[in-house]
Amino acid sequence: MSVVELQQQVPSGLASTLDRPPPYPQHRQSPASLGQRLPEELVSGLTLYWMASSEVDQKFLGRLARAVEQDNPLLSSMLFKILGLSLNLAEQLVAVKKQRKPTPVTSPLFLRRILHILWLSREGLVMLQQYVIPMVGNYVELKVLAYKLRASFHHIFVLFHNSPSVSTIGSWTPEAISAAFAPIYKDGHGQLGVDGDPISRSSSVQPTHALEGGPVGPPPGFETQVALLPPSFLLPEKDYLPTAQQYFQEAMDLADQLLWGSHSLRLSVKTEYAAFLYECVHDPESSRQLAKKTVSEVYDATEGMDDDMFRDACELVTVLGKMMRRGLGTASSTAKGKRVQVTPATPPTATTLPRMENAI
Repeated sequence: MSVVELQQQVPSGLASTLDRPPPYPQHRQSPASLGQRLPEELVSGLTLYWMASSEVDQKFLGRLARAVEQDNPLLSSMLFKILGLSLNLAEQLVAVKKQRKPTPVTSPLFLRRILHILWLSREGLVMLQQYVIPMVGNYVELKVLAYKLRASFHHIFVLFHNSPSVSTIGSWTPEAISAAFAPIYKDGHGQLGVDGDPISRSSSVQPTHALEGGPVGPPPGFETQVALLPPSFLLPEKDYLPTAQQYFQEAMDLADQLLWGSHSLRLSVKTEYAAFLYECVHDPESSRQLAKKTVSEVYDATEGMDDDMFRDACELVTVLGKMMRRGLGTASSTAKGKRVQVTPATPPTATTLPRMENAI
């Protein structure tokens, strides 16, 4: 399908706003007030834009894992493991979003899920850095995907575990740690819960044996009271923002050099980076400008695409259209925040790149 058909799928009125944005000014410090948004808003924004991007990543993870299975079984195995971890991580983020309480930062279940999200992200990053990135070689799409996932995991570190915190959701005060480690109880129906929060068993894991129906306790010496560890045990307390910024820029540079403007993986990289600028850097203007520039690049692309990539591109362009208007008309958007220098795309070389219809 052509890019002309893609243009017909975007929301009406979006094309009129696709003038070329001005260059990004240099990075500056933002007011502290921009970081004081409600946790529900941050989690909702992360879930919406991160999920739209991660669904594309998951498709490429499965496709590329199958494609390299014969040539590199170890790499294929790691890609499948990261795919499973990504699906679990997405489920946890959706669960956090659905848990809408007046004060979610004081909910033990809410905080325990954040610890689970941090643990999944840490394990995914370890597998990525030790087994995937060293073996990407000349795999074009896999290389872009690996660098993008590295930035994605750091995005979660910044949002939930940064020091200094970029949001109230990432503030691990002594009270929050005590709430997260509150004792677990059983209600009258045998369900596990914490301070009124039922912990439901995942519907994707069902008992297959008569002896598998009940909860299994930890081995001796690893009871709940013994195994409780602070969040700093999972990840050191430090400022992950500069590292995440660098990784996103590297992923964007690779996507600009190796993929065409309407490629869904390239759109995935820029969609999450725009969300990162808004949620973590607190620079709504740069986020909107990046979204506008990305949609403009989609319009300028002349390459064709298959039906699946066409649908993904349509969805991401729609998300980017929402991000172009995100924060407009609110009091916080009028405040001057950080501005981030986004390096323009490197002009394409004369070397012909491999066709993207191939998986790798």
